[in-house]
Amino acid sequence: MIGGVLAPIRSVHFTGICGTAMAAVAAAMKEQGFSVTGSDRDVYPPMSTFLESRGIEVMSGYSESHLTHNPDLVVIGNAISRGNAEAEAVLERKLRYGSLPEVLRDFFLPGRRSLVVTGTHGKTTTTSLLTWVFEHNGRNPSFLIGGIPENLGQGARFTDSEWFILEGDEYDTAFFDKRSKFVHYRPEVAIVNNLEMDHADIFDDLAAIQRSFSHFIRLIPRNGLLLANGDDANIVPLLAEAKHYPAKRFGLGEANDFRGTAVQLGPDVSRFMLASTEFTIPLVGEFNVRNALAVAACARHCGFTDPQIQSAFDTFRGVKRRLETRGEAGGVTVVDDFGHHPTAVRETIRALRVRFRGRRLWAVFEPRSNTTRRNIFQTELVDALEFADEVVLAEVARLEQLPVDQRLNPEKLIADLRLRGRAAAYLPNVDAIVDHVVGGARSGDVVCVFSNGGFGGIHGKLLGRLGLTKETGS
Repeated sequence: MIGGVLAPIRSVHFTGICGTAMAAVAAAMKEQGFSVTGSDRDVYPPMSTFLESRGIEVMSGYSESHLTHNPDLVVIGNAISRGNAEAEAVLERKLRYGSLPEVLRDFFLPGRRSLVVTGTHGKTTTTSLLTWVFEHNGRNPSFLIGGIPENLGQGARFTDSEWFILEGDEYDTAFFDKRSKFVHYRPEVAIVNNLEMDHADIFDDLAAIQRSFSHFIRLIPRNGLLLANGDDANIVPLLAEAKHYPAKRFGLGEANDFRGTAVQLGPDVSRFMLASTEFTIPLVGEFNVRNALAVAACARHCGFTDPQIQSAFDTFRGVKRRLETRGEAGGVTVVDDFGHHPTAVRETIRALRVRFRGRRLWAVFEPRSNTTRRNIFQTELVDALEFADEVVLAEVARLEQLPVDQRLNPEKLIADLRLRGRAAAYLPNVDAIVDHVVGGARSGDVVCVFSNGGFGGIHGKLLGRLGLTKETGS
């Protein structure tokens, strides 16, 4: 527990304050009367101006001198590691410190009704859709989401509502707390969308991830609810933990408590039946149907009527970087997607096949995550990317940091795709990728860029070059 009756907290310093969640929590604590300061290596708009507008002093870089005012609590961000000047000073000077999830647990979640969305895939979309059901129907919830929902315009907000909706990340909490973030989130209702191997830098195998999820669902109170994807075999062992609270399954299979049937996947909307009610969502793909099933089940549990749920679905506008169309130039559509796990990539390509039926599809993939840089998914990436017509693989990020026997082999990946009849290329940088795509794309093509980073501004560069090519006729 961060608090403590003998030493009340009045001043708080955030080390790594410019992260979206860190900044939002810092602003919320400022509004509650705490004295708040912060520091970060990269201090620039829009986060710097957001914090400035809230009257929060942000210091550039990390230095022990930033702690000379002896804050009562130092919140250390997830990206901070040993060797950081402020982290070292905190440990040496015996200052009170904690992680962001601990701050949420101790300062914001007591007394709240916490709804936590977890899973390997679909967390951000599902959390955004669930939050919009509450917001659209006047509940004014607090929320913390790992993306920017188009309807909400921000990834975090803190209100006086009894409801707090959180995207529950299984990644570790901080350098001093290697448990998953979500174990701090006090779930009343827990949604487990799916479960696969991921985050190979902190989990050794699937069993380790299942163990972490098991720890999380043990926190559900007896008046709470576990909503689990009943179509996912990796989740089934977790249901044995549900002895002291109700557990319900959702999915498309017959054994589910909330079973979606008569699924129709159209280019703009998907339709499914839940019991005798038909729901329509402005999202494509079977994965999104399951996401919506989870949301509908949770919303019903929280007292919403089916018309209220459908009204929110009708007005949901999606999430930035999730199947987001960035523009069209030269007759070529450029789509941005955050997908970096093979399953997410495969399901996104399948959804694009529905949305852009009959059009040639390019997949430009950047192996950037700590898992896809490794050879854990050497075969699975081939299985996912072969759903595209043309594949471009970017340089594997920070490959030199991995042992040789753990590295993804991009040359083999490309060779395997070619053996399956796919045109595939491994190119060293963004400029080479843009040249290749612009040279080979034709009007009507769809180019989907998969990356969990900025990827050198490739979306804008593609649109600029494609538009120029059309104008010049070259």
